[in-house]
Amino acid sequence: MFGKAERLVAWRYLRPTRGEGFISFVAAFALVGIALGVGTLIVVLAVMNGFRAELLGRVLGFNGHATVVAGPEGLADWEDLAARLERVSGVVQAMPYVEGQVLVSANGVASGAIVRGVRPADLERRGIFRDGIRAGDLAALADSGNAMIGSRMAQRMGLTLGSRISLVSPQGAVTAFGTVPRIKTFRVAAIFEVGMYTYDNGFVFVPLDDARAYFQLGERVNAIEITTVDPEAIDRFVPELLRRIGDLGRLVTWQQLNANFFSALEVERNVMFLILTLIILVAAFNIITGLTMLVRSKGRDIAILRTMGATRGAITRIFVLSGTTIGVVGTALGFALGLAFSLNVDAIRRFLETFTGFELWNAEIRFLSQLPAKVEAGDVVNVVAMGLLLSLLATIYPAWRAARLDPVEALRNE
Repeated sequence: MFGKAERLVAWRYLRPTRGEGFISFVAAFALVGIALGVGTLIVVLAVMNGFRAELLGRVLGFNGHATVVAGPEGLADWEDLAARLERVSGVVQAMPYVEGQVLVSANGVASGAIVRGVRPADLERRGIFRDGIRAGDLAALADSGNAMIGSRMAQRMGLTLGSRISLVSPQGAVTAFGTVPRIKTFRVAAIFEVGMYTYDNGFVFVPLDDARAYFQLGERVNAIEITTVDPEAIDRFVPELLRRIGDLGRLVTWQQLNANFFSALEVERNVMFLILTLIILVAAFNIITGLTMLVRSKGRDIAILRTMGATRGAITRIFVLSGTTIGVVGTALGFALGLAFSLNVDAIRRFLETFTGFELWNAEIRFLSQLPAKVEAGDVVNVVAMGLLLSLLATIYPAWRAARLDPVEALRNE
């Protein structure tokens, strides 16, 4: 597409010469701008993808993909219902549980929490709990009076294995002196960590029978969590699940529970993409500026090339090649830097925290205990393609101006 002479002239125009240092500076500035824009876009999209993947994995790993809920009276015949739900094709597990809000108190520290009564065998089937035990044994939940708490709660309250915690429920017994809160003490038998601050700090797991007695549900449970083989395709399982549930309860999917949250993440991702695209756009304008100045300074050279037989097409290709070279090199540098940064973003974060002494990633604010990043091939291709396309488009006007230059007028002005 480009002749040898055209490549030689284009490369010569990219090299700094005496009296044209400012033009070379503008070209270098455009190259750096494109590299920063492409690299930043790759990093931001990777972090946003990592956020969504980590949050989705932890939320669904902790709460399941759909839940059968009932009113305050709870679900009757829940064992039979759970067995029927597990027989649905694609359903991995149907886990009954009892849940309620309480005040947790220990070592003079008190805070609100959610108590969930479960069977330890059900938790063993959930990888996020099976692999997330940091101390103790998950099987200890089979013994009455034992509890499992999150690592953040243990750290905040100064709890270890064997420590005692008191659960206070506002829904107590009504007496002549008013409502007396229900208080029960549990022994910490296990500590878990799923890597999400909300869960590690605010959940307490106790044996199912203890929870039913504590919340006065008798032989009933609050809900049944359903886990499927593909959470993204949960709508495919809904009709059959509803048929099995009948009028015993109401089915709520994870998409309904978290629709606003994940929609907000997607909107934020798209807005960040548009904002950071402006960096590449500004760099493309620098290419236009640099090439336009180059055309004005090389008017005599262009005129001589034209008188020697160079066609307008050849002149156009020379300046298109000069501009796109800046874009290609800048995009390649941005791709390499962005990919390297994305694949090591959490290690870089830890290094900066150690070097500066400041906490750059507060798990209490950002939900996750580490900075996630997930590089999607499609996003990288789109960013690289956009960088190359904008660089190419930026060369069209200056190249057209160069090709339209009249050799006679150019030499006369010299």
